[in-house]
Amino acid sequence: MTDHLQEDHTREFLNSLAQTNETPYLIDVSRAEGLYIWDKNGKKYSDMIAGVAVNNIGHRHPKVVQAIKEQVDQHLHVMVYGEFIQDSQVRLAKALQDILPASLNCNYIVNSGTEANEGALKLAKRYTGRHEIVAFKGSYHGSTHGSLSVSGNETKKAAFRPLLPGVSFIDFNEEKQLTEITAETAAVIVETVQGDAGVRIPTKSYLKALRTRCTEVGALLIFDEIQAGIGRTGKMFAFEHFDVIPDILTLGKGLGGGMPIGAFISSKEIMSKLTHEPMLGHITTFGGHPVVCAAATACLDVLSKENWISQADAKGQILEEMLSSNSEITEIRRIGLMFAIDMESFDRVKLVVDRCLELGLISFWFLSHPYSFRLSPPLSITKEEITEAGKIILQAIEETSE
Repeated sequence: MTDHLQEDHTREFLNSLAQTNETPYLIDVSRAEGLYIWDKNGKKYSDMIAGVAVNNIGHRHPKVVQAIKEQVDQHLHVMVYGEFIQDSQVRLAKALQDILPASLNCNYIVNSGTEANEGALKLAKRYTGRHEIVAFKGSYHGSTHGSLSVSGNETKKAAFRPLLPGVSFIDFNEEKQLTEITAETAAVIVETVQGDAGVRIPTKSYLKALRTRCTEVGALLIFDEIQAGIGRTGKMFAFEHFDVIPDILTLGKGLGGGMPIGAFISSKEIMSKLTHEPMLGHITTFGGHPVVCAAATACLDVLSKENWISQADAKGQILEEMLSSNSEITEIRRIGLMFAIDMESFDRVKLVVDRCLELGLISFWFLSHPYSFRLSPPLSITKEEITEAGKIILQAIEETSE
């Protein structure tokens, strides 16, 4: 693409599409495959973010592409969710049942992670008859009003108040504060591993104590695994590390194999409350879209047949050991292939992230943790590719140091 055409294209993007920040990356995408993205000038980037924990099996996995093509040849949207029997929805629900605990046997498939959390909050209120929600400082659950209400970043929330009433916040991984969960609490919503807070990993004893407290007072426990689920942590679901099962599980991002999806999952008993008093207690037009469900089922099939999840920790360890050798990195928090890498300041992080981009490697920010950069490469990344990524990151740090 010529410089003139590139400038016109960039201007069109900036002027005709709503912008989320003043300095977007502006990679003009031509194609993507596996770990890599190419721009329209032919520059190749290692995507060490995977669309922010979306492309867990890499870009355009052949089985996902094939499943999409096969479904397109059958039908697209035919009716709002829940009215017609559609094979791709049923297959996805069965695939999820096969890999989840028996108590998580009923799926509501929506369009995104934040919608999944909205549905989960409604379900908890409807089932318990209560309205108070306990959430966590540092949490991120999405950008719609309900999800924003239970997220911990006040800077992101202030301009949009008033938000959902009856929400209180406690510190993550602090057992003494669990007494704030009471018989008035409808639900506790928690990221099994806090993502936007900079990959904060709870202790097993803490999540077990949280589970016990919710059971004692009759509050439903919601695990948000929109970022941490679908193999990202080295288990299919992050809660498998902690031997704790939630009452409601929310998924998104990596579930769709690159297509937009969310799901909130509970028991048939709990989920049935959305069918009466009122009827249509939760509805969605495009939720469970047949093409998206076909892609998600193919994604789960790929992960069940490849050994990428079992290799996630070993691959992550390679990169962690490489980066730990640099004295400017003050801390690395990691579980599987989910990284937060701390440096002394936001300005230092920005120099490294920008230089990585120039060198052909995509890293990214945390909304709520400015002195870290994040990495969440595809689970399909090879040991050679992750080693090469580590070399580029170290090069970027060296070249931007004073």
